[in-house]
Amino acid sequence: MQRRSRNHAVFDIRYHLVLVTKYRRKALSLEMREQLKQILTDTLEKWRCELIEFGGESDHIHMLFLAHPALDLSRLVNNLKTVSSRLLRAAFAKELKHVYWKPVLWHGAYYIGTVGRASLETVKGYVERQGQGRWPKPISANPDLPRG
Repeated sequence: MQRRSRNHAVFDIRYHLVLVTKYRRKALSLEMREQLKQILTDTLEKWRCELIEFGGESDHIHMLFLAHPALDLSRLVNNLKTVSSRLLRAAFAKELKHVYWKPVLWHGAYYIGTVGRASLETVKGYVERQGQGRWPKPISANPDLPRG
């Protein structure tokens, strides 16, 4: 367990964040996602957070990160989206100009959820499998589970 302490508080707060490209366009190449991971790692460190896992596909990314209790979550997510969009568009201007004509990358909405210790391995495995084509069977397709 990764517990952190700051200012008389011991904490273990983890978030699962999903960002989707604008219009769900398949804009993120493998090279872009690799650079995106570094951009997000650096940005999270500036916010006193730590990237635990990163994964994604050409139209969305997942990240699992450790945060501190005084974090303004909506400001962090807005900053992650703004910084990553600006730096990625600068680094891959030629590739992205064919996908987006305006200076955009991310959809306005996002998903964020807390991850408890009990389900951490489940979410971590899900994030690790992004882009690898290995999906768990849906519950309805699992014969070992009771129906109804």
